[in-house]
Amino acid sequence: MSEALPQAGDVLYVGGAASVQFAGSRALTFRVIRVDPRITYDGWLWIDGYVLDPSGDATERRVIFVKRDGLRKIR
Repeated sequence: MSEALPQAGDVLYVGGAASVQFAGSRALTFRVIRVDPRITYDGWLWIDGYVLDPSGDATERRVIFVKRDGLRKIR
């Protein structure tokens, strides 16, 4: 996802390419609420949103720190 920042409502696949903490079975589907505008390390973002279950229902609200280029938009 190197072109534009994620937007509210985007659904993303967050896996090992986004951060090692989401590698393998720890990958998640994530619906974006907002991207924190504060400056961080180059190419990294704080994203606020919901973890989605396989049926697309929100199960947990989280704030995650991820590499922008490791995110995949899925819907």
